[in-house]
Amino acid sequence: MIKLPNVAPIAFTTALIAALLTPVAFADEPASKVVAASDIKWGYLNPLRGDKSPGAADLWGNRTTDTATGMLVRFNKGFESPPHIHNITYRGIVIEGQMHNDDPSAEKMWMSAGSFWTQPAGENHTTAANADTNLIYLEIDSGPYLVKPSNEKFDNGERPLNLHKDNMVWLADSDLNQINVDGVQSTYLWGNTADMNGSMIKLPAGFNGDITTNANEFRAVVIAGAVEYSSNEHSEAQALSAGSYVESKGNFTHSIANKADTPAVIYIRTNSKYQVN
Repeated sequence: MIKLPNVAPIAFTTALIAALLTPVAFADEPASKVVAASDIKWGYLNPLRGDKSPGAADLWGNRTTDTATGMLVRFNKGFESPPHIHNITYRGIVIEGQMHNDDPSAEKMWMSAGSFWTQPAGENHTTAANADTNLIYLEIDSGPYLVKPSNEKFDNGERPLNLHKDNMVWLADSDLNQINVDGVQSTYLWGNTADMNGSMIKLPAGFNGDITTNANEFRAVVIAGAVEYSSNEHSEAQALSAGSYVESKGNFTHSIANKADTPAVIYIRTNSKYQVN
């Protein structure tokens, strides 16, 4: 005769049910999102100012909450802000037009499409736009994104950077990625190559290949040119012009073709290396 262990029936039953109901931990499934520039819904950067405010549209995140966010901002010709500060640091990349961002007393240095700048929290500055159409990609690592008067300025220890596109250094390979296609180049913009960072890649005319990634966060914005995009989740090729956005999580392959006669430039924010094949 077999003797069963002396276990209280109620305790045993409760433990068994808990074990059966505990979810099994699986790795996150790859996922992606694509937003074409033509489908973007626009609002105002400062809704209280209405059409006197720059237009704004979040591509990811939410600029009104305490979270990282990437957004598009567009300015009318002749726009010039009064001196002001922001509560948080932001980064900007010019997609179209001519932009100026500097100390209130600085002479205008117009940054054309593909230029990059950083604006430290608390630093007094003005922003101006000079072309008929002016569009930038603006990114913050935390929010909300607020505009405050100059008399609240402070020094957070960071220093601004204005990097005109003509002063950028483009490399065929780097610590950011592995490039296996002739003619493709990248340039480092910010961050830690072992952690979150931002870079841009330049895809030559006629490029037809893949960007592969296994990052927890991979975000890409078309800065210049236009590409045709597809993936295992989006099998039908989709035209993505400047301002369009793609994101993915996990092991993912982004297929891109540049059928134009000029290079396409894509900004990439990621926490892992990627490959161009």
